[in-house]
Amino acid sequence: MTTTTPKIRFVMIGGFLGAGKTTTIGRLAKAYQDQGLKVGVVTNDQAADLVDTNLLRSQGLQVGEVAGACFCCNFNELTSTVEKLSAEERPDVVIAEPVGSCTDLVATVIQPLMRLFKAQFDVAPYGVILKPSHGLRILRQEANAGFSPKAAYIFEKQLEEADFLIVNRIDELSAEQVEELVGLIQKFAPGTPILRQSAKTGEGFAGLIDMLDQRGAFGQKILELDYDVYAEGEAELGWLNGSMKVTADKAFALDEVLLGIVEGLRSELANAQAETAHLKTIGLWEGAYGVANLVSSDTPAVMSLESNCQTKTAEIVVNARVAIDPETLQAEVEKVVQAVADKHGLKVEFHQTQSFRPGRPVPTHRFTQPL
Repeated sequence: MTTTTPKIRFVMIGGFLGAGKTTTIGRLAKAYQDQGLKVGVVTNDQAADLVDTNLLRSQGLQVGEVAGACFCCNFNELTSTVEKLSAEERPDVVIAEPVGSCTDLVATVIQPLMRLFKAQFDVAPYGVILKPSHGLRILRQEANAGFSPKAAYIFEKQLEEADFLIVNRIDELSAEQVEELVGLIQKFAPGTPILRQSAKTGEGFAGLIDMLDQRGAFGQKILELDYDVYAEGEAELGWLNGSMKVTADKAFALDEVLLGIVEGLRSELANAQAETAHLKTIGLWEGAYGVANLVSSDTPAVMSLESNCQTKTAEIVVNARVAIDPETLQAEVEKVVQAVADKHGLKVEFHQTQSFRPGRPVPTHRFTQPL
């Protein structure tokens, strides 16, 4: 008698930079684990030293990272990363977090999985998280939406290809703002189901799990996409991933350092009139970790996860996605980190910093007709 290995449920949650994908994925993974399921996570970035990977691993999750290109342009690395997770402890569910500036994921990731790996994967409906701060401005078609029309084009295409959309951060929005967002989405993407949730508090999360459990004709929205506009929109962002070690003779408050870095960058970038897509920094020390972030130029820097840690040493990772020249961005990051270190009496040892503009997307596979 032969036995068939159960398929891995493949869940991908998309959304623009700073939409709340990592927080959502962390909570979703915990919900699946509470059901007795084994969960693997695959993060994705244009470079190594990803805050999201460090954060999710710190939460005890089995995490693989696809670095150097987006899932669509490094599809084989995505599938091999899932295989590596399976070799360690085969997951029942894999949750994938794509790069926040990517779109066309139905044609280049979901359809290839459904066609070429249908024996291994059972693909869930594709959900995209709407980022309220930039979403309101872009969907209102404001003259100053924060980004150029080419970058806004990527944001809109992400919404267009989704099986369902998620209005996140409802704990930070008024009821009127939530309803305005829902109305704008209904006008932009009529017929697409809309969920309301707070990944931070868990409000509305049962609806997300129910949606992801559905089977049916999903992953069918193949985009008509201008890759020239797409590439130019991505290339407007300066991209930085950097890691460093800080040490001191006396214990310092890790959270104050992390928030100081992000707040300092918020101020410097505002002076440079450079729109922030996302800034995030994580500090790690002996099982403790804290995260500070900034999701747009018109919102405050916040501690999204407090460590409440006093320490004499910590490893810090900074990720920045900003509409500015990458070399300028790197100089600003190094200047602010040093200023915060001087303020707290810290010595900084920079490990590595990668700063660049994303290259033109060249998908491994692209299917122009749905399965």
